[in-house]
Amino acid sequence: MTEVRKPQAKPARPFFSSGPCAKPPGWSPQKIATESLGRSHRAKIGKARLALCIDLMREMLRLPDTHRIGIVPGSDTGAFEMAMWTMLGARPVTALAWESFGEGWITDAAKQLKLDPTIIRADYGQLPDLNQVDWSNDVLFTWNGTTSGVRVPDGDWIADDRQGLCFADATSAVFAYDLPWDKIDVATFSWQKVLGGEGAHGVLILGPRAVERLESHTPAWPLPKVFRLTKGGKLTEGVFKGETINTPSMLAVEDAIFALEWAKALGGLDGLKARSDANAAALDAIVADRDWLSHLAADPASRSKTSVCLSVAGADADFIKKFAGLLEAEGAAYDIAGYRDAPPGLRIWCGATVDTADIEALGPWLDWAYAELSA
Repeated sequence: MTEVRKPQAKPARPFFSSGPCAKPPGWSPQKIATESLGRSHRAKIGKARLALCIDLMREMLRLPDTHRIGIVPGSDTGAFEMAMWTMLGARPVTALAWESFGEGWITDAAKQLKLDPTIIRADYGQLPDLNQVDWSNDVLFTWNGTTSGVRVPDGDWIADDRQGLCFADATSAVFAYDLPWDKIDVATFSWQKVLGGEGAHGVLILGPRAVERLESHTPAWPLPKVFRLTKGGKLTEGVFKGETINTPSMLAVEDAIFALEWAKALGGLDGLKARSDANAAALDAIVADRDWLSHLAADPASRSKTSVCLSVAGADADFIKKFAGLLEAEGAAYDIAGYRDAPPGLRIWCGATVDTADIEALGPWLDWAYAELSA
């Protein structure tokens, strides 16, 4: 193999983790508002900041007034499991999986809630036949598979006249794509993805049909306190106005507000999408120029623009571990090894908080690491 010299220029911010993701450009701890810290989240200032966070999310997502937003515990996982535990059981369930988190929802539905779901699977890198879905069922799926780099291309496959509810784990999709909110009854995400926020808290979005289900359906299983969204058969509206079920981290909330205000200054959702699109295009150009590198997601129409998963010719798990380790030791790229349950490969976050120049600067470093390990 031709010798590849170590590049001189490095990405200015080599943060390519797929969660928690890079902080927004210009972020520093000193820029986080601190007036709410050390105060009760139920004090006037705490409620006001939580409500501001919800209002900014609604504005950035262009969410219709028909949909409610709640800040809940347990990151995206907690939010999605809260939705499953409180709303499933009224109708048959279909669960889709083409990566590890979809498989997690299958485990919850089948082994924990014992609902005997219809399961539709595809291998990593592929999308199942979405036309198989029976919308008389409640349907669980990941909009953007973070660990496979495969996403649904749009919401056209979701029936307008569906009888069941559409449950979308959208944690790597919100703020990166236009989501058809009229098609989504339940959506969940975490600030730690496209916004570059902190973990621990999830966000639960409920459409009117989901609220109707909550108020008309009593689950057959007991619900822990942190999952309870109704009282006396009525939705606990305070949860969707900033009156959280449990004590939130106001530091994480303030960090999310910073990210949302940064997004607003970019032009909102359009600005965030443009940054993700540019990053994905820059990485795609890198892949196209290298015969040893390819996309795990075979079809460009269902290829993620945020969590981009790549295959390395001839690489096994040990090769990838060493590859990522070389780049981390050089300060050229952090956390780019693929997810532990995915096929061995690289995973490079292209969400809005990453700068396109840093993606472009990564290419020569990938060449160097590959040459070092292949020599």
